[in-house]
Amino acid sequence: MDFSEKDISHFREKGISPEKVEEQIKIFKRGNIVVNIREAATVKNGILSFSEEKKNELTALYESRKDDLDLLKFVPASGAATRMFKAFYNLLKEFDPENENLDEYIDQKNEQSLEVFFNRIKDLPFYDEVKKRAVQATPGYEQMPEDRQQYLFVKYMLQEDGLDLGDQPKGLVPFHKYDDHLATAFEEHLVEAIDYAASGKKVRIHFTVAKEHREKFEEEAREVVPCLERETGYRFEISYSYQDQKTDTVAVTKENEPFRDEDGEIFFRPGGHGALIQNLNDQEADLIFIKNIDNVVIPKNRELLASYKKMLGGKLLQLQEKVFKYLEQLEQGASADELQEMAEFLQKGLNAGLSVNFDDLTAEEKPSVIKNLLNRPIRVCGMVKNEGEPGGGPFWITHKDGKISLQIVESAQIDHENYQQSKIANEATHFNPVDIVCSTKDYRGGKFDLDKYVDEDTSFIANKTKDGKELKALELPGLWNGGMAYWNTIFVEVPVETFNPVKTVADLLKSSHQVQ
Repeated sequence: MDFSEKDISHFREKGISPEKVEEQIKIFKRGNIVVNIREAATVKNGILSFSEEKKNELTALYESRKDDLDLLKFVPASGAATRMFKAFYNLLKEFDPENENLDEYIDQKNEQSLEVFFNRIKDLPFYDEVKKRAVQATPGYEQMPEDRQQYLFVKYMLQEDGLDLGDQPKGLVPFHKYDDHLATAFEEHLVEAIDYAASGKKVRIHFTVAKEHREKFEEEAREVVPCLERETGYRFEISYSYQDQKTDTVAVTKENEPFRDEDGEIFFRPGGHGALIQNLNDQEADLIFIKNIDNVVIPKNRELLASYKKMLGGKLLQLQEKVFKYLEQLEQGASADELQEMAEFLQKGLNAGLSVNFDDLTAEEKPSVIKNLLNRPIRVCGMVKNEGEPGGGPFWITHKDGKISLQIVESAQIDHENYQQSKIANEATHFNPVDIVCSTKDYRGGKFDLDKYVDEDTSFIANKTKDGKELKALELPGLWNGGMAYWNTIFVEVPVETFNPVKTVADLLKSSHQVQ
């Protein structure tokens, strides 16, 4: 493809080569590659479910080892709160409180989150703060019709002359109301990390944030960390990173030509959360807990959450110990019986797919194959029972080379027009809550290059708009699906009480987010 000198200069500024842009355009022309799901992973078929005795054993293992480990909590937090409030931006734009009825508007829009919101508006953590702003700014507020009050409440909840929540990163939206303060998702992540991600008296947390929001996060940290440190005796080490613009992807027109903005420049978009594999790759730790910014619990569920986090950590340490022992045996020269034991562990303990002709390999070939499969990053992923949340789930899939492995698969990766694939998708019993504990170091203490374990074929094409014009965008392989496709993967059932996402502001009204 012919690019102008101006185009190439633009690529250079972003750190992207013309060849990389051409590769991405080829993906648009190729289209999405669907994943071949073989069967849903269920309890006793890909998902482990532990007895109380086994859970306690794994928790005790983690507790006995954690103070000797460098622990890190990794929180993707670059998302803006805008999508939380999408229905309310539409309301401000479309609803006329002087001439329309709010109940009729809600019925017309069939927007359940609006109905829940207005019925329980006083249970919002920031209700008092928003109302105070509305009353101060609006003479006669208390005497106005209810529709007008509710409209103004939304206005002062979102806009700059109010609480300005619509312009905040999601991590800095108040999620919970305590007697003495409002707690943001950011603060709640710090608090819960003490319970399971502390080594000694140190808690390390890394947030991936949008560059324009970093100062706001640092301001919040300056406000809450000193108080937490005084109250708990723990010391926090907080670090931040941005999604590298080198991971931005080119956008194209419906005809798969580079999409150009109003200035004639080729338009690039952030490559989705899959780009964060680079941020994860840069972290130094023995054990890393991964959890999304909008998934936090209230105090009554913290002990339960921590117990399962420790269990997942213990399972990882147990697996890692055996993997490292086998890799050291391979270095020294393993016997035929030891190789057979390792092969069985790969299949039954790590769900790693051995090729169908493995038994036909020579004694000289088997150690190399086994070592390649053992010497990989490890992740232990919590799975909750599916209660209708949108997102990915656990499946056994068949790769192009015929190997079978456990993967987290997003709905968009499945060919729902294929009856058999759609049927398998509907048989899924569990959901991926992004509750992951992982190890990114090898048996010699060196770091894995996580780029080598990404399935590039799982990038995804989505339809978007820019300045009112339609375009096609490329999402990189997702952080916890295609981005970790070639990791050794274990799924473990965890209770649904440990998963409390906030996708819309109405989710803050659920009992799992009501402190009092």
